[in-house]
Amino acid sequence: MFNTKSRVCLVTGSTSGIGREMALALAGQQFRVIVSGKSGKKCRQTAQEISRISGNPHIHYFSADLADLAQVRRLVQQVHDSFPTLDVLINNAGIYSMRHLYSVDGYELTLAVNHLAHFLLTNLLLDSLLKSDDGRIITVSSQAHERGTLDFNDLFYEQHYDGFKAYARSKLANILFTYHLAEKLQNTAVTANVFHPGFVRSNFGKNNGLLRFWARRLIKRGAVNPAQGAGTGIFLAADDSVKSVSGKYWVDKKPANSSPLSYDKGLAQKLWCESCDYTNYVKKD
Repeated sequence: MFNTKSRVCLVTGSTSGIGREMALALAGQQFRVIVSGKSGKKCRQTAQEISRISGNPHIHYFSADLADLAQVRRLVQQVHDSFPTLDVLINNAGIYSMRHLYSVDGYELTLAVNHLAHFLLTNLLLDSLLKSDDGRIITVSSQAHERGTLDFNDLFYEQHYDGFKAYARSKLANILFTYHLAEKLQNTAVTANVFHPGFVRSNFGKNNGLLRFWARRLIKRGAVNPAQGAGTGIFLAADDSVKSVSGKYWVDKKPANSSPLSYDKGLAQKLWCESCDYTNYVKKD
């Protein structure tokens, strides 16, 4: 039977890695968890596993390829149709591509998935989050953002593509988006925070072939496991001590300073407007 006291949480990219660990931990805390990933089959299997391990029967799943903004909109509609209120949104899904690939909508794939998809998803789910008396938006960034820049004349690296630079740009965009969103959400019951999970030992980047495989092997000794990497996200989603804390960058469950560029409000405003245009999201205020 539906427990009306259960908080509802959507975790993107939750069929593996830290996304799965966050979903599992929150299920263990009796959240009503929505698993989301690219593969419908894997979403179903993961939801069943999380339900079995946690003993929580209220685990749901919706598949969506975040490289396709139409599927992002479909995911939003599914959430709206199934849940009157959304309490927590964790924007976790992400990619790292050493090749210059494109999304269904024709954008450079890394920025499309890591930023644009979550920008659209978050904005379209805001009405559901605002119905919560403790809404929380949590986005996974990376320390790599410190190397990120934004060039609106070549936002998608049509000139001289570099996989790491594209990834760093997307992670900087995550932080700029979060800070700007937090300002917009002042005087509401919804908070927005962003965190660095550490270098996580997972399948992330596995699509990049032998070079990426060996690079990861060289630095795996310093990597944390997915459960450790998920810790800050779980804390931000469930801990009462951060209920009213918003607009912060977190590392190891503590607020930290992000790069100087990430605090540029003019840059954040410009990125917001550009993101509205690229995603056909109408509201630009």
